[in-house]
Amino acid sequence: QVQLVESGGGLVQAGGSLRLSCAASGIGFSLSSMGWYRQAPGKRRELVAGITSDGRTNYADSVKGRFTISRDNAKNTVYLQMNSLKPEDTAVYYCNANPLGLLGPGNYWGQGTQVTVSS
Repeated sequence: QVQLVESGGGLVQAGGSLRLSCAASGIGFSLSSMGWYRQAPGKRRELVAGITSDGRTNYADSVKGRFTISRDNAKNTVYLQMNSLKPEDTAVYYCNANPLGLLGPGNYWGQGTQVTVSS
């Protein structure tokens, strides 16, 4: 059974930082592409950042230079370091796994973690 468990969300003031973690189990993590998505109220879910099995990364334009995605294959965990947070970053953040190692969302999602940035 595939499980993706996010942690690290919370309330932070604008300009602050948070680090999200997503622990994966039940998949071949080292071969999987992983991604972070977010969904704000009334908006569609959107890609924030992705990382392939060989470490290539891509980012939404809105977070480039502020967010960093990384992975630790030994711990089956993917991270999202978020710096210089803005109120518009407020959303539920979801971890996604694509066991085929392809870019783009796979079939597996975490439960989501709330990130709230106050102005």
